[in-house]
Amino acid sequence: MSTDRRRESRSSRPDGESPGAETEKADSRDSASGTEPSRDTRCRRTNSTVFRWLRERCWGRGVAVDPSRDTFRTMTSLYSSMNPADSVNLSTKTHGAVFNLEYSPDGSVLTVACEQTEVLLFDPISSTHIKTLVEAHEDCVNNIRFLDNRLFATCSDDTTIALWDLRKLNSKVCTLHGHTSWVKNIEYDTNTRLLVTSGFDGNVITWDTNRFTEDGCPHKKFFHTRYLMRMRLTPDCSKMLISTSSGYLLILHNLDLTQSLEVGSYRILRARRTALSLDNVTSGSRVSGSPRNSSDSSQASNKLLSPSSQREGGSPRNSLEVLTPEIPGERDRGNCITSLQLHPKGWATLIRCSSNTDDQEWTCVYEFQEGTPVRAVSPRCSLKLTHYIEEANVGRGYIKELCFSPDGRLICSPYGYGIRLMAFDEQCSELVDCLPKESSCLKEIRSIYSHSDVVLTTKFSPTHCQLASGCLSGRVSLYQPKF
Repeated sequence: MSTDRRRESRSSRPDGESPGAETEKADSRDSASGTEPSRDTRCRRTNSTVFRWLRERCWGRGVAVDPSRDTFRTMTSLYSSMNPADSVNLSTKTHGAVFNLEYSPDGSVLTVACEQTEVLLFDPISSTHIKTLVEAHEDCVNNIRFLDNRLFATCSDDTTIALWDLRKLNSKVCTLHGHTSWVKNIEYDTNTRLLVTSGFDGNVITWDTNRFTEDGCPHKKFFHTRYLMRMRLTPDCSKMLISTSSGYLLILHNLDLTQSLEVGSYRILRARRTALSLDNVTSGSRVSGSPRNSSDSSQASNKLLSPSSQREGGSPRNSLEVLTPEIPGERDRGNCITSLQLHPKGWATLIRCSSNTDDQEWTCVYEFQEGTPVRAVSPRCSLKLTHYIEEANVGRGYIKELCFSPDGRLICSPYGYGIRLMAFDEQCSELVDCLPKESSCLKEIRSIYSHSDVVLTTKFSPTHCQLASGCLSGRVSLYQPKF
């Protein structure tokens, strides 16, 4: 992470006496004498408050400048006292396992993606059941994504995506057809209002929600790769990350979802730790006659660069980096990257992976390393392992979805029959404030066991000090601080 970002994250302390100090002294004298403050003193006190607010705003302390520095610092300290607050037991016959949880942006609704074709909606504060979307799909519901406070999308093993409106849940807004295999996750670009989906057919498809009708909306295949597992967009939508079951992590830099990625319209960047295979990464179709040895990879990368893909005086759009993330204990063995999440501020990526023999699972945090590459074709690896921890190796074959807290200080991960809260250090500091020189182990803050089966998914509320988890037997647990 750049030095500038470290500097921005820390508040500087100016020398000398702060504005309003004279007023504070006058207030002390009035209090000592027991007299009523004069009108001038009251005016100075008001001005002092304004000066203090402006001073803290300049220093980066104010809530309006960075809420995570104050509001979420208090909230984070509460997580150490988290306990099960309530639970909802779903019928395994009608609902099945809980595959995904998603809160609405305002935290007023908790949605549950179920194994048996249904989607459930709850009030997370009162644990009240709001609605069951019976036969929301024709197969397992895998993922839910809110576009705003009322519209949300669901995807399924039935190869479709459905759009829903909280104000009218009796029917779908529309059903989207385009994938040919299980659809596994959904992202949303707020800048272009494009819905982005990925599936086990290896396709990443964009959908123009600006022009949707009851019959669907315009879509196009944006990208294709073999062994695709998960796809995510960074919070500013400047990068797309794709994980694969073969252990590769693909990063599209300087992302432009409006461009059609045909052969020759994107650039392949080979990271230092990457075993690059052009056979596994294609856009639209496989690169015909592409070289298979590393000595020709540089030549191939130059051929794939289209003049239209590079802005004048800037970096190319949709530059593709293929890398193999460093996994502790997996240096000589392959691994499958099953879960992928992004830090809320875009500072890092969080993955959960398992060995190809399914005898180990790891959670790893990688910091994004920004900077100008030494060479255009072979830049430094843009991800650096900073933290890791070994996970409970249970529930083989099932994907465990982990998550960041809204401020990015905590990680919640499924851990056997419970959940585990982890931080970058014992003080729950922000990542930029405690970056280790060498990769280090995540610090366990609290473990909570409240399920009778393997936990598959976790989610923090975006607005309340609450988190939720769902397990294989269909139970949803809610957690809140208990004093």
